[in-house]
Order: sequence, then structure tokens, then C-alpha cells
Amino acid sequence: MPLLTLPAITDLHDDALAGRLQHAIDNKTKPLGALGKIEALALRIGAILGDAAPVLVQPQMLVCAADHGLAARGVSAFPSDVTWQMVENFLAGGAAVSVLARQHGLALTVVDCGVRRDFAPRDGLVVRKVAAGTADASAGPAMTAAQCAEAIGNGMAVVRALPGNALLLGEMGIGNSSVAAMLLARLVGHDVEACTGAGTGLDAAGRAHKARVLRDVLALHAGATSPLDALAAFGGFEVATLVGAVLQAAEERRVIVLDGFIASAAVLVAQALRPNVAQRCVAAHVSAEPGHALLLAHLGLDPLLHLDLRLGEGSGAALAWPLLESACVILRDMASFESAGVDRKGAA
Repeated sequence: MPLLTLPAITDLHDDALAGRLQHAIDNKTKPLGALGKIEALALRIGAILGDAAPVLVQPQMLVCAADHGLAARGVSAFPSDVTWQMVENFLAGGAAVSVLARQHGLALTVVDCGVRRDFAPRDGLVVRKVAAGTADASAGPAMTAAQCAEAIGNGMAVVRALPGNALLLGEMGIGNSSVAAMLLARLVGHDVEACTGAGTGLDAAGRAHKARVLRDVLALHAGATSPLDALAAFGGFEVATLVGAVLQAAEERRVIVLDGFIASAAVLVAQALRPNVAQRCVAAHVSAEPGHALLLAHLGLDPLLHLDLRLGEGSGAALAWPLLESACVILRDMASFESAGVDRKGAA
């Protein structure tokens, strides 16, 4: 792997801050634990931002897009042309993530990491194209080591240029659920069939074919066991770019909001490279892809929503965003027993 300087990700553990946060949430005008997972979410955001009264500012939705050579092996129900067509849809404001970003005030940036089509310049588009799609991983590595390093560096640079203290992850790339399944199988050790889902809508026969193809690819790249070697072997440019984005956001102590299986696979790689990454992450939801629950369990992340989503794009992260805002408002603005003059006897 060419020289790539990865940021140092420090351990967020801070007993004093954790104590202040726990005291604050326990002394709100409610029974102990009555707000359930919202309380845990508030504590997590406070710990990430290092603030007992956290404020989320200028949240950024980052959607990374690229094509995959492996798609030619029939691992998706949709053709590769859908990748560039959906990028146009994102930029035109018509996709699910586009309308949800508008609804919730999320700045949307779409990154062309390696789509097999060039796009006219416009607001919201960042071009960091490593190549016009990855190679076919069933015939050789999807990316060269240099390409993988370039994509990771691109992701770091993109995030450095974005304002705010929260990053929501999204992606687009026909065939990329195959990448996520193989990364999970290789880096965690699950059987690839347990990691393989319907993706964009494969039937049972299509899913079985997909699993066979992925098993063959894993065997071909049996020596790709390190996180970066596995990423280069399986792809893709958008996943590698997200790995860099996650590492940079983690170094800057931004709140990182995971979307679905593919975005979470990028976090899996980043966490394998820098073990404190997951401390900065919030899992928006658990998707209908069977590998996603396995991946989140490995990262130790408890998803906020269970909606059987399998769209990607960052749509699940956008849907969960109001919960993060609510958690912060509760921590900052909800009255304590003392300030409200409420008798707390029996509140526990």
C-alpha cells in the first residue's frame, strides 16, 4: 500500500465528562431512564462533542458514488447505468435523500468517486474520480493499492473542506452491497452467505447466484486479510472514499451517523484501522440486509430505527437525524427537578 498517513483517533473515555452527562440526564424532570435510548443517544453525542450541553451545527450529508466492475457478474438486480442516473437524481433534488436532506436542513454533498460518466459542474457536486469504475474483483483486485490510498485521501480532504460537527454517511453504486458483504466476511469472519442479501431487489435465485460469485471472489483474494488489502481487493472507490471521510471526521470529533450496510462497511474498515472510530458513531438504523445487523453487532452499535430500509443513499441517516437533535435539546433545555421545583420523590 503506498504511503498514506492516517489520522490518530484518540480514546474519548472521560470519566469526569461522563459523570456530568449522566448527572444531567438523570436529574431531568422524568423517572430515571424513562426516555430510553434517547438518553443513551444524548450521552453519546455529549461524549463525542466533549460537551455536557451539546449543539449540533451545520450537519453534512455526504453521498459518495462509484461504479463496480463486479456488477457485470449479475450481482445486482439493476444495471450499472443506474449509478450515474441516480447521481443526476441526487443533484436534481428528486431522490429520497435529497428530499429528506431538504426537510431536515442537511447540507447535501455528492462526490463522484469513480462513476463511469462525467457530470456537468454544479452546486453540491464534488469530483474526486479515481477512475471510471473499479475493475472486476472476480478477475483481480478491484483497486490497485495506489487507487485505494488515493480514494481514502480524497475522503479525508472532502471532509476537511466541510463545516459542521456532524457527518451523515450515504452512498450510491450498483454492486456495492457485494463489497460490503465481502468486507464483513473477510474482516469479521462470517460466512459470506450470511452476509449476502437481496441488495437492490434480487429474488432467491439471484441472491444464491450472488453468494456463489462472492464466495469465488473471496477465494481468489484469500491473501487479502488486512483491512486495506481487503478494501483494495473487493472495492470500491466510494467505500474507500467513505473510509477516509470517517477517519477524518473521527479525528475532528464530529458525530458520524451511519446509514445502511455499505456505509457501515466503510466504518468497519475505518474501525479496523483505528480502533476508537466507533466511539464517534451513531447507527441510524438496521437495514433489511442480513449482514447489516451482524456488522453493527461487531461494532457494538445499537441502531435507533428498525424500518426494514434497504435504499442506501443516506436515507436512513436522514430519517434518524431528528432523534439526534431531540436528544441534544433534551440534554440542554429540559428542566431539572431543582430548576422546575418538582418533587423528585418516587421519580426513580
